[in-house]
Amino acid sequence: MSILERFVIFERDIAIDLGTSSTRLYVRGKGVAMREPTVVAVDKTTGKMMKVGDEAHKMLGRTPANIVAIHPIAAGVISDYDMTTLMLHELISRVTSFSFFKPCVIVTVPSSISGVEERAIIDATIEAGARKVYLLETAVATACGAGIDISKPEGHMVIDIGGGTTEIAVVSLGGVVECESIKTAGDAFDEAIVKYIRRKHNVLIGLRTAEELKINIGCAYPRKEVSAQEVKGRCLLTGLPKTVTVNSYDIIEALEEPITTILETVHMVLERTPPELVGDISVNGIVISGGGSLVWGLDKLITSRTGIEAVVVDDPLACAAYGAGKMLRELPRMQDGMINLARRKQMK
Repeated sequence: MSILERFVIFERDIAIDLGTSSTRLYVRGKGVAMREPTVVAVDKTTGKMMKVGDEAHKMLGRTPANIVAIHPIAAGVISDYDMTTLMLHELISRVTSFSFFKPCVIVTVPSSISGVEERAIIDATIEAGARKVYLLETAVATACGAGIDISKPEGHMVIDIGGGTTEIAVVSLGGVVECESIKTAGDAFDEAIVKYIRRKHNVLIGLRTAEELKINIGCAYPRKEVSAQEVKGRCLLTGLPKTVTVNSYDIIEALEEPITTILETVHMVLERTPPELVGDISVNGIVISGGGSLVWGLDKLITSRTGIEAVVVDDPLACAAYGAGKMLRELPRMQDGMINLARRKQMK
C-alpha cells in the first residue's frame, strides 16, 4: 500500500438536527453519532468557550459570576452567532476524523425561517468546517425519519414539538403544503409548570425541576393511576426551603394552556389545507415527534380533539436527525445555500 493510499480518508457527510434544547449529528454510514444539549459554557472575563453539550448543561443555574451557561439557539434559529459557530465546530470535529475533504452538511430549520436567519445558519456552519450547506425543513426531515414516503402525492400531517418551537405541517410530494411554526413547545411546558406551582403553593422551583416533573409524572390526558412526586423549592412567603407534593392531575392543569395553543394551531393548519389532502390525513393519521411528544397521553388528547388518529414515532428525539440523514442520499438533487422558505411560501 502506498503512502498516498494510507492517508486518503473518505469524506463523511453530516446531517445536523439543530434544536433549541438539543443537537443531534447523523454521520453517513454511522447513523446518529452524537446527541448533546444545545448549551455552551462561556467565561465572561475572557469571552472563551469552556464546555459544550452535556458538560455545559450540568452547569445551568450552578455557575459562578464569571461563567455563564447559554443556549445559542432560540426558537430553532441562531441567537448568538459566535457561540453557535464554536459549538458546531466542536461537535463536527468530534464526529469527523482528519480528512482532506470538508464534509457537506444538511441542517434542519423551521419552516418559518427568514432569509437573514438562513444566511446566519449557512455562514456559521461553513465557518465551523462545512464545504457546502443544505437547508432542510424540519417537517420534511421528521416525515422521512418516521418512514413516510414523501415523494407520493399523499397528504401527511407532522407535528414536531421541540424545545423552543412546535412545527405543524402538511407534507406531500416531497415538500410542505401548509405549515405553522409557534414558539409554544417543551420550554413553554416547563415555564407553565413553574407558574402553576408558584400560583398554587407559593413555592418557586427551577426550570430543571419543572422538566423533571414533566418527564416523571407529566401527562396531557387523565391516567388510570395517579402519580405523585415531592418537589423542593423556595417558599415565597418565608424565603425558606419548602417541600410540596405534586400529582399528575396538577400537571394536566398546568399544561392546559400551552397544549390548547398547539391544538388550536393544528385546527388552523387543517382549515388551510386543501380538502383532498385533509381526506388523506384522516386516513394516514397524524405523526408526532420531538421531545415534547414524550408527555404521556398527548397523542390520545390530539386524537380525541381532532378525530384523527395520532401516533408518536419510535424515537421522537432523533426522528428529524434520522430523516435528515436519509436525505444525505439526495444531495446531488438538493439546492445548496439559501432557499428562503418564508419568501417561497408568500409567492404561492
